[in-house]
Amino acid sequence: MPPNGELPVLPMTAVDEITYRTPDALFNGSAIVSVIQSCIPSIRNAWSMPSADIDAVLVAIRIASFGHGMDMTTMCPKCQHSEDITVDLRQVNDKIQPGDYNKQLAMGNLEFYFRPLSYTEINQNNQTQFEQSQALRMMSDDTVEETAKLEQLKKSMQVINGLTIKTVAQSISAIKTPDALVSEQPYILEFLNNCDSKLFSQIKDHVIALKQSTELKPLDLKCSECQNEYAQPFTLDMSSFFENAS
Repeated sequence: MPPNGELPVLPMTAVDEITYRTPDALFNGSAIVSVIQSCIPSIRNAWSMPSADIDAVLVAIRIASFGHGMDMTTMCPKCQHSEDITVDLRQVNDKIQPGDYNKQLAMGNLEFYFRPLSYTEINQNNQTQFEQSQALRMMSDDTVEETAKLEQLKKSMQVINGLTIKTVAQSISAIKTPDALVSEQPYILEFLNNCDSKLFSQIKDHVIALKQSTELKPLDLKCSECQNEYAQPFTLDMSSFFENAS
């Protein structure tokens, strides 16, 4: 971290633009890591970055590379009028919040401490989720036997349920008991696998709320045709987010 506490952000190079256009590199996360480390040299290992910082970093790189204006098309949900607008990414970045991960969750005689997932963990979990969604597509294939479909469904549900528990466990940095402070992931995962459903649901809801507090906020727009005010979701689709507006 520089002495002034601010990370310098450089525009993307020609190599960076080629990198993020590579489908395989986008899918496995290496393109994002490569571009971040190239444009923000102070971040030496983007794989270990807190996931809560990823959106802010990518928006900053987009601003440094192509300017703060970003063109997009929006449609009014009331009158279906479509229009092109220019989003000020500086305002988008100003609304990004890191999440209050210093807040503990007290449950009986236990206290839970939380942390944002690293980009590595987010990327690995997303790949597992994608693989299972692909596997579930076979359910609509008429050429596949019903027995095989049921077996795949059972297997996928087990993986998805396990992934949910694993993600919650990764979001817990430590559990404080009356006698000890447990921070080892295998023990935290074991605790979640064996705790009652009510306790797990409360922990999961807290983790979800923390994650939602760090996500990009919708854009507040007003239709030029019918004057209807509505919220437009704004997401970072990496295949198009870094397209040069020029």
